[in-house]
Amino acid sequence: MTFKTLTARFALVLSCILMTATPALASGLQCVPYAREVSGIDIRGNAYTWWDQAEGRYARGHAPKVGAVLAFAAVAKMRNGHVAMVSEVVSDREVLLDHANWSRPGGIERRVRAIDVSEAGDWSKVRVWYGPVGGLGLTVYPTKGFIYAAREDRAEPDTRQIARAPSGPSDPRGIYTLVAGDD
Repeated sequence: MTFKTLTARFALVLSCILMTATPALASGLQCVPYAREVSGIDIRGNAYTWWDQAEGRYARGHAPKVGAVLAFAAVAKMRNGHVAMVSEVVSDREVLLDHANWSRPGGIERRVRAIDVSEAGDWSKVRVWYGPVGGLGLTVYPTKGFIYAAREDRAEPDTRQIARAPSGPSDPRGIYTLVAGDD
């Protein structure tokens, strides 16, 4: 095999890799499109606007339910807010979340721990698992509450589109963490 043939093959393989990777990186690795896709809640715009936009369209509340989207308030470190879908309710003060763009730009994380640290137990303040520290982050984030996938006139959320993590935790503490491309 000549150097020219080897170079051509390398270029072909590299272009194939880039063509398959680019759509994945360009499509929905921000929290809003990811939450919309996995929850079925059809709200658009910055995450901090979701709570108000949901009024009259989706049920809202302060109790976690599988398939609900937790709407984070905008703060200095997170000017556009954040949204994350509840993949499992562990207890009345702990859930597992699926979300994007939290621990690393564009990354998707599934089944990561979030705890309610509010004084009233109403999920108005939370701490969320943060990849770089390998545990719950130190920051307490204010939230607006949960937006349920069910419309106002239905009692239960629609959970048909909830993503499921593979069997077995990826972390010794029982936390599942995946990023784009690991599926």
